Amino acid sequence: MVDELDLRTFTPHPQRDAVLGEVHARPFTRLVSPFSVIHLAFLAQGEAATSDRCRFIDFCLERNLPPPEQSAKLHQIVIGPAMLRWEQHSEFTTFTWIWSNTNASTADRFDKVDGTVRSLIRALRQTGQLLVAIRLEVEQDASPTRRAEQVFDKNSLAMVATKSGAGVAASDFRVDEKGFTKILVCDLGLTSHDLGALVQRLLEIETYRPLALLGLSAALELAPSVDRIDRRLVEALEKMQSGEGLQFNNHLLAELTALAASFEKGATGSLFRFGASRAYNELVQSRLSIIEGNDVSGYPTWSSFLARRMAPAMRTCATVEDRQAALSVKLARAADLLRTRVDVEIERQHRDLLQAINERARQQLRLQCTVEGLSVGAIGYYVVSLFSYLAKGAHDIGLRVEPSFLTAAFVPIAVGVIWLVSYNVRKRHLKHDNAPSVACD
Repeated sequence: MVDELDLRTFTPHPQRDAVLGEVHARPFTRLVSPFSVIHLAFLAQGEAATSDRCRFIDFCLERNLPPPEQSAKLHQIVIGPAMLRWEQHSEFTTFTWIWSNTNASTADRFDKVDGTVRSLIRALRQTGQLLVAIRLEVEQDASPTRRAEQVFDKNSLAMVATKSGAGVAASDFRVDEKGFTKILVCDLGLTSHDLGALVQRLLEIETYRPLALLGLSAALELAPSVDRIDRRLVEALEKMQSGEGLQFNNHLLAELTALAASFEKGATGSLFRFGASRAYNELVQSRLSIIEGNDVSGYPTWSSFLARRMAPAMRTCATVEDRQAALSVKLARAADLLRTRVDVEIERQHRDLLQAINERARQQLRLQCTVEGLSVGAIGYYVVSLFSYLAKGAHDIGLRVEPSFLTAAFVPIAVGVIWLVSYNVRKRHLKHDNAPSVACD
């Protein structure tokens, strides 16, 4: 018996199953024409997304259908005549209803919805905001151009043939009176897998396109604010050149800080939106490059039609984002320059204050020297007075001394000794304290 290698003996990475299974996370659904599709996308994040997920789980359980697993981002069920495909993304959730319409006439396929499907869509209510509503019809029509001209506005009709040439997709990208964007797919011999892949990619294009254009609204809303802050920054720099003083600089710094805070608030809020718009636009271009093949004579392709509006919109988003980045740098530099001016002004005031304190100390030391000089005289007076008492006492006990002469002779001696002692004591103190040297001679 040959021993088999058992990988269970190794310790797997905790995310191994997730990363290996990601390639199969959103598989294509095999489809056979003709059929109808209603695709709805709701913006929902955080608590709203959790609430909508719970609603979908309850919807499945009420009809004895298996609900999605706890970590599942895609779930597909068959309910009545329709198949429902549920997908949860980072900021939106999609519901794709697919049912056969073989009994409907070609003329009214875009206008009528199966009654059971209509009631199911109404039953599955969502708290998120509806952004995308697509009505897609797949037909087996040998004349896709003629059929598309019957359904869509010729002035904005765009058509494209698949790379295999076995299918044609058409749309005018207009919202009809019911709120749907309509897409027509003519099946000219697509396999069930290729047809499912084509439908899913078309739905993704028309889902990601509005999501990408959400950045344009943010850019148009932020542009006046960026202009206003840019002008105020120029005014602040002009004031900085013409004014000086700590109070003026502090006032200007407070104004500039408030301006930077207001700007960063808007920039932070738009950072995610602009990044998401870039990502969604790249997905749109990627899907278009996959499905588009030959042109349909007389009509623009989806890429050329969408590029006329999406490309300027994406450039507008990029321009506003670049201006925000440049303005943020300029605000930071201006604030740093102003803080430097404030710091220099504060240091100048500290220098002046220290010089005033030093001068005051010198004056106090001079005053102290004057007082010490007077104190030498006062102490000398008391010492000489004491000595005169001694001289008088010696004269009274019979010693042959003259008190007045001895007292007069002792005066310079006493004063000199007292001054010398006082000078040595002060000298030691000044050396110990490293104080400014002031002559008290």
